[in-house]
Amino acid sequence: MSKEHANEAERKIHRFTTARRTISETDIVSFVNLAALHEPPFVDMEFIREHMPESHWKRFAPAPMLISFGMGLVAPLIAGILDTILEGEEVGFVGGMTGLEARVRAPAYPGDTLRVDVEGYISKKTSRGFTLVNLRHILKNQHNVVVVDFTETIIYFPKAG
Repeated sequence: MSKEHANEAERKIHRFTTARRTISETDIVSFVNLAALHEPPFVDMEFIREHMPESHWKRFAPAPMLISFGMGLVAPLIAGILDTILEGEEVGFVGGMTGLEARVRAPAYPGDTLRVDVEGYISKKTSRGFTLVNLRHILKNQHNVVVVDFTETIIYFPKAG
């Protein structure tokens, strides 16, 4: 077993589940306008019918909205999640998000109810004393289908001496 795989096996993964929320058409339209995603798939229903598979012949949520939605569902729990992950660790101030990797797995439509299963863990302690925490967000719909799976990496500065 490689050193990297051994570290993954030793890693303590903390699991949390958020509350649920139903997406509305207003949510989608508001996000599209706020983010200026004025692309045909999001603003032109005739384009959708002419150029997309029948499964998409209704309004659907853009991937950036789903990622934002997932982060928003986690937000009320984030302080407790990070406290649990970092319990017993010596870390300084949070430096913020340093990375995001995402994979869209399925569409989400108005009327879908979403929740997030969170897996959090310390991914790395650097030689300079920084701590990297990964939060994997598994956004699922009411049928337990994974809609988006994304991992957010948060950095903590070394504890001041």
